[in-house]
Amino acid sequence: MLNRFFQVVCLFGLILSGTSLAHAGDWPQILGPHRNGIADAEQIADGWQGGKPPQLWEARIGAGFAGVSVRGETVVLFHREKGNDKLTAFDAAEGTPRWTTSFPSTFRPQIVEDNGPRAMPTIDQDAVLAYSPQGGLYCVDLKTGEKRWERQTHEDFGANGGYFGAGSSPLVVGKRVFAIVGGDKKRAGVVAFDLESGATLWTAINDQASYSAPVLAVVDGTPHLLCITRLNLVSLDPETGEERFRTPFGQRGPTVNGALPVISGKHALLTASYGIGAQFLELKSKGVEVVWSDELLSSQYTTPIHIDGAIYGIDGRQDGGEISLKCFDPVTRKEHWSKSGFGYATLIAADGKLLVMQTDGVLKLVRLSKTGYEELASAELLSGTTRALPALANGRFYIRNERTLSCFDVAKR
Repeated sequence: MLNRFFQVVCLFGLILSGTSLAHAGDWPQILGPHRNGIADAEQIADGWQGGKPPQLWEARIGAGFAGVSVRGETVVLFHREKGNDKLTAFDAAEGTPRWTTSFPSTFRPQIVEDNGPRAMPTIDQDAVLAYSPQGGLYCVDLKTGEKRWERQTHEDFGANGGYFGAGSSPLVVGKRVFAIVGGDKKRAGVVAFDLESGATLWTAINDQASYSAPVLAVVDGTPHLLCITRLNLVSLDPETGEERFRTPFGQRGPTVNGALPVISGKHALLTASYGIGAQFLELKSKGVEVVWSDELLSSQYTTPIHIDGAIYGIDGRQDGGEISLKCFDPVTRKEHWSKSGFGYATLIAADGKLLVMQTDGVLKLVRLSKTGYEELASAELLSGTTRALPALANGRFYIRNERTLSCFDVAKR
């Protein structure tokens, strides 16, 4: 029987969405309302007159790899300008700034030059949660930007930023905030915080952090907080932090885990590049079984999309080698089709179509179909590098490069 905490969660339909009271058309967190890259109730065009979707607005922004989150008519971006990480809210229709809240930052990455935030903010009702590259966890008011609380998790829990700084987007369920912190020396690989005060509710596991983000799944009535850490997939009891099971995933050395677990019923698909490949798992109440493991899909950081019994995923790495868009059956491993010649890309599914946002600024519109690759349209939207995850909300498609946030109209008219 579910405890009282999760009875309340289920009552509001949060178990599958992972965030409180998200409305149709919102994109309130990483990978949208359900953390799976699938949009709710969006109707998007089958093509674009004039060769590209109309641009509604653009704004100059600071550094970072973090995309936007959207609730109603408010767009929130986490970025860096000079010595501050900044949360900025924009009007969704016009792109005008509403407020900005700043947090001092001295972050310097080890490998890349970009020194801005990596993790998309999470919006829960009237609260915005943001996680900085130095481990600052911030909660501000969605309407005003007023700071409610902050935690310096790297200082509190002895974590470090890894190769690129901290980059795991927090998850909110009910009145709890879950973050993959990486305090492996203090049994604080994953930490639960109180949404209203920021107080620590529990700490768990001696794992380092990844660039993946936690998700919530229910298996045979049991809620699981599923976290891909530096080297493992771990299931925790969301109320207590007790470890239910784990299975190795990842490799030591210059590798990262960036994609989120893809949940479908009692199964989960994991993927990473660097010779790691993919695993298909059967989840159980107190255990996990590896159904298969191979390099059918090796995605550097893009989370695949599972829809209508098929996986659509990007196979390859942004920093070199051939890149393909693949469609396959995760149970049988039968490949329905594979299309090479892509730039590295991120994915959103909506209205029977796939928005494939390449890091070179080209957006491809592809039919969601197991029968073959069907490209409906293609357009260059931005120059530079569009590495950050895009967002789709109320027919508006949001993307960013190193210095510009742009909004395009992709709605069906």
